[in-house]
Amino acid sequence: MNTSFTQNKSKPHYDIVVIGSGLGGLVSALILAKEGKKVVVLEKNNQFGGNLQTFVRNKTIFDTGVHYIGGLAKGENLYNYFKYLNIADKLKLKQLNKDGFDMISFDDDKNVYPIAQTYQNFVDQLSVFFPEERENLIEYSRKLEEICAAFPMYNLATAAFADEEDFLAINAKVYIDSVFTNERLKAVLVGNNFLYVGQAKKTPLYIHALSVNSYIHSAWRCVNGGSQISTLLIKELKKYGGEIYKYQEIQTFVQDENEEVIACETKEGKRFYGDLFISNIDIKKTIDMLGERKFGKPFSKRVKSLEVTPSVFSVYFVFKPKSFPYINHNIYHFNSINDVWDSYEKSIDNWPNTYIATFSLDQKNEAYSESMTVMTYMTFDKVQQWEETYNVDTNDNYGNRGEDYEAFKRYKTELIIKKLENKFPDIREKILAIHTSTPLSYRDFIGSEKGNMYGFLKDSHHPMKTFISPKSKVKNIYFTGQNVRVHGVLGVTIGAFLTCCEILGSEYLMNKVHREINQKAYE
Repeated sequence: MNTSFTQNKSKPHYDIVVIGSGLGGLVSALILAKEGKKVVVLEKNNQFGGNLQTFVRNKTIFDTGVHYIGGLAKGENLYNYFKYLNIADKLKLKQLNKDGFDMISFDDDKNVYPIAQTYQNFVDQLSVFFPEERENLIEYSRKLEEICAAFPMYNLATAAFADEEDFLAINAKVYIDSVFTNERLKAVLVGNNFLYVGQAKKTPLYIHALSVNSYIHSAWRCVNGGSQISTLLIKELKKYGGEIYKYQEIQTFVQDENEEVIACETKEGKRFYGDLFISNIDIKKTIDMLGERKFGKPFSKRVKSLEVTPSVFSVYFVFKPKSFPYINHNIYHFNSINDVWDSYEKSIDNWPNTYIATFSLDQKNEAYSESMTVMTYMTFDKVQQWEETYNVDTNDNYGNRGEDYEAFKRYKTELIIKKLENKFPDIREKILAIHTSTPLSYRDFIGSEKGNMYGFLKDSHHPMKTFISPKSKVKNIYFTGQNVRVHGVLGVTIGAFLTCCEILGSEYLMNKVHREINQKAYE
């Protein structure tokens, strides 16, 4: 793959310049390259893919962001979007346990509660534990489907969004409290809210619905990691003549005498000229590259005031061969049902008060797990003393930020292992190697403000405050990525199609998507 770039004296000019190679940037680039546009994608680091990146330690592949994906069964929404991009049938996937892809547990309860695939099974499995809530579970399931149906692009449609304000302003906890009486069931239903950072007073019901609905339809693990998605997208992009370069950190936009943006410039002074520019990097950084005045003072002020989600502390365990049985579901564990909402904001002695564990299959011995990733919330202030350090070395980089930092990570890792021993008493003796990442890792590799996981925190009291249009006030600059609509693989993919709808016209693009999907179905 030719990813080096030499500045050509003839000023290379592109129809589309995409800044950042996260999922949103790659999908946008491919959609437009399929239209015959001359497209280039620019990445600041060594690896493409943003949160799709993986890394290898002890010959074991670890995901950094994509641990499981929903909506990938044939005919489902993400499958159809990926079908249009010609990658749906090339992904190596393993479906998670249909009777419980996420298992929710608590320190003070021996039961483990399943979140199952298909709504019928979802209701049936939880009704075993909460038979008196069965009818309420059916009503709740209908509500989630109803909300998702109100978002046309979620279902590959172009109709106007129904009752926008009505749906966006419903609070998730308020709604769940109104439907159910059992406090433990209420906690179980939002037990996987690490997917969107659950806040009792702020999280909108639509964020909860859009996050969990596609998994309930079908939930999948990427075999050998989520980076296969970016690899396949780049292969398709190149097929249509698209270009992609690494080590190209864009620092500023270049304007002509009429103050129109004509190029972007790297920190080394290389210029990429283009007609349109799509920013797949932090929106606040994009504003700084051109100035608040160009994007509009009210918009710039609003964006810069937005609170971001917390970050994550991740521990990556490599297991000794044939030592740890494979677990075909994810584990979401809490100290108690009181820790389900606002987990990261609670001041606790018994850290971590919540964790999620995901497992990867040993492909040589499928009865066993090759590795496990354990994640818990961590806010940036916990690593602030090392914020001046910077590291994007993909090799084992022990000690790059100093011994104090390594000691901090060892201490936190030990607390997590002790917590895991409650569930897996002999886990310690099965561990071959341990690796970790902190908010600093996400800040440096992903480029997100304070290493945040999911962009701007949504607030049901101010639903439009975090609404970012893919089309900016600058006529030839567009946005894509997790802050355009919703985060996650499905949300960002839809956001990229929305960005391209602004450029190509929504009727034209979505009609073409439907034509191609239907055509491929008959091939």
